[in-house]
Amino acid sequence: MNTRKTLAELKIGERAEIVGFTDALLSLKLLEMGCLPGSEIEMTHLAPFGDPLAIKVSGYTLTMRKDEAATIQINLLNN
Repeated sequence: MNTRKTLAELKIGERAEIVGFTDALLSLKLLEMGCLPGSEIEMTHLAPFGDPLAIKVSGYTLTMRKDEAATIQINLLNN
């Protein structure tokens, strides 16, 4: 069963599929960086205070702020 969350809610090692964005302006930047709907992502690193975070997407590691990650809607994948 898939559960809808935002990327900011993922824990290290969890995988998910990007399903959409909540911020139209920021979504253009994220799309250019390879965060495409349907892409599989994995949370790889999280700073000690939770910001910034790093994900693996489209074959590379991408870092971003937690407030940016909160605009990416995801469906969790079974690990």
